[in-house]
Amino acid sequence: MPVVRTYKEAAVVIAGGSSGVGFASATGFLDAGVTRLALLSRSPERGLSARDRLRERCPDATIEFVPLDVDDLDQVSRAVEKAHTALGSIDVLLSSVTAQYRPELLHRIDPSDIARILTAQALPPMYLTRTVLPIMQEQGGGSIVLVASDAAKVATPGESVLGAAMAAIVMFARTVAIEAKRNGVRVNAVTPSLIAGTATAERVLTDGFSKALFEKAAKLAHLGVAEAEDLAALVVFLGGPAAAKITGQAISVNGGISAS
Repeated sequence: MPVVRTYKEAAVVIAGGSSGVGFASATGFLDAGVTRLALLSRSPERGLSARDRLRERCPDATIEFVPLDVDDLDQVSRAVEKAHTALGSIDVLLSSVTAQYRPELLHRIDPSDIARILTAQALPPMYLTRTVLPIMQEQGGGSIVLVASDAAKVATPGESVLGAAMAAIVMFARTVAIEAKRNGVRVNAVTPSLIAGTATAERVLTDGFSKALFEKAAKLAHLGVAEAEDLAALVVFLGGPAAAKITGQAISVNGGISAS
């Protein structure tokens, strides 16, 4: 039988854990009873600040910070190894990393930027999953959650290249889920649209085409524009024992902007 940890037993690694959905998920896991947690983040300043805030919230927990440039496979390998050593196991991995990008119509995108957009968005969660997967396979279980976007499911003007990258992440998650189920490892994707209060939302709502696009989307969110805590609630569920039979899914949290 697959090894399924309770929150109290689980060790959680969060890439992109210094802000937004990653930090909200870290808080959610601690509140659920997790006592071993590692944050991976590009910025040492933000990462250490996030770690210290979480330690204040949960003084009895082991909370570590490991600096990481997710675009560098060697750094990913070293960071995962450090986190594994510090925590003793890795039972949940959350990839909540994003590259800076503002939606734009394809004919306005410099052709030389297409490869950069694709790789910067799609490769980091793949690197992280590939690095953590053997650890979970050896343990006999684990949960991997990849944050992508509804752009993977809904054809949206201005998101042609971004949507291709997000679709790659979603199909990657689904395929790895089928490969890894025999070893008790679950892999799911979470696909938000606009997330209020995040750096990405601030960037896309500044001006231009992306501002018009997401202001229109926000008006369709009749249940309310999602916040980081809304995504975190789903992430914590998917990382816990109640989701032990759920794998290969791509679940939207978007307040009703779309149904897909």
